[in-house]
Amino acid sequence: MYKSILLPVDLNQESSWKKALPTVVGMAKSMSAKIHVITVIPDYGMAVVGNFFTADYEHFATTKTQTALDEFIKEHVPAELVASDTVIHGTIYKEIIAAADEKGCDLIILASHRPETSDYLLGPNAARVVRHANQSVFVVRD
Repeated sequence: MYKSILLPVDLNQESSWKKALPTVVGMAKSMSAKIHVITVIPDYGMAVVGNFFTADYEHFATTKTQTALDEFIKEHVPAELVASDTVIHGTIYKEIIAAADEKGCDLIILASHRPETSDYLLGPNAARVVRHANQSVFVVRD
C-alpha cells in the first residue's frame, strides 16, 4: 500500500522516535517500503538571533547532525530495510512537508506529545503537518 515512508526525528528528543520508529519499521517490512529519516535543524526565528552565531555555524551544525543521524540509522533501522537520512535546516513543519514531497513519500509517520492547554489534540508541528501535507499522516502518541 505505501512504498515510501517519511519519519521526522529530533535526535535530542527520544520521544520523537521511540514509539514512531517501531511503527515505521513494522510498516516498511510488511509493505517493502523505503524509509526516509529526516531531522530538521530549526532556523533562528529572528534575524537578530542569528547574529549571535558564527558564520560557519549552520555548516558545523549540519555536519555534526548528519553524522549523528547516520549513527542513528545504523543503530535503530534493521539492515534489511532500505533507509536514507537527510538533515535539513529551516522551519520544522514546512521542511517535513517539503521533504515528503521532494522524496516522493506517500506516508508521513511522526510522533506527537500529549497535548497541553495551548495545544488542542496535537503538538503544533504535528498539527501543521497533518493539516498541510499532501500525504497521509500517521501520528503516534508518545
